[in-house]
Amino acid sequence: MQMNDYIELVNSKLDEFIQIEYPQTIFKSMKYTVMLPGKRLRPIMCLEACRMLGGELEDAIPTACAIEMLHAQTLIHDDLPCMDNDDFRRGKPTNHKVFGEAMAVLAGDALLTYAPQIITKYSENLSPSTLIRVLNEYFQFAGAYGVIAGQVVDIESENNNYEGLNKEEILNYLHLHKTSDLFQLAMRTGAIIAGADEEKISAVTEFAKTFGLAFQIADDILDEISTFEQMGKTLGKDKAVGKLTFVSLYGLDESKCKLSCLFDKCYDIMNQYNIVSDVFNDMIDKISKRVGI
Repeated sequence: MQMNDYIELVNSKLDEFIQIEYPQTIFKSMKYTVMLPGKRLRPIMCLEACRMLGGELEDAIPTACAIEMLHAQTLIHDDLPCMDNDDFRRGKPTNHKVFGEAMAVLAGDALLTYAPQIITKYSENLSPSTLIRVLNEYFQFAGAYGVIAGQVVDIESENNNYEGLNKEEILNYLHLHKTSDLFQLAMRTGAIIAGADEEKISAVTEFAKTFGLAFQIADDILDEISTFEQMGKTLGKDKAVGKLTFVSLYGLDESKCKLSCLFDKCYDIMNQYNIVSDVFNDMIDKISKRVGI
């Protein structure tokens, strides 16, 4: 399958999995952000990891969609006035601008718990041990050891609160958890569902970790050089509030060098562990072209 095939599949299943029920407002708010146009990189990486390691796509679809719901939850909360205070996401008004701040908070909370319900309800072919393992991965990366940890450090970094660590350590920790963790969750669960051995799981974990950090560097670069029309969100806000980013710490040229090195490492991992995927190659190629490396 190609990228567009995966996107169509994921969009169709997301639409199916979130039905508008009573009380309608909460489900409309949840579905609004989940269904905003997007690249669906995380669910695609889950599905592609499962496919290339010999699993059945059908078995991974509920988990892949759950990860996209989790990602939407992080976006809803990240955009809130008490956090990044953004008015636009993917070219559309953010959730709290449409449904109000209170409902946006509740929609994020709802998605955080709704997503694993999708996994348990629709993963009929997974053994109990595999299902428990997938859920454990979800809770690990979704919680205080995962994306929430990254968000906390992101908030604290605005005030130069580094707790005795240097800026480079803080930056790596921040983006390892805020960004890279969901890519790791996606590929690890895809591999687990496929029944991969520990060596393959470790390989895809390393690939996802590296790709996630590269993705964040690219995002930091695009925040400097791109436009609202291209990104669908307000640009330059991180710089305005003095947030710690790769560009603010290393500069634009050095950030591009780091990005290029990380993508080279992604290819090395693929070659070393015989990870064959036109989809992953396409992802790297498209990001490289967008940032001009």
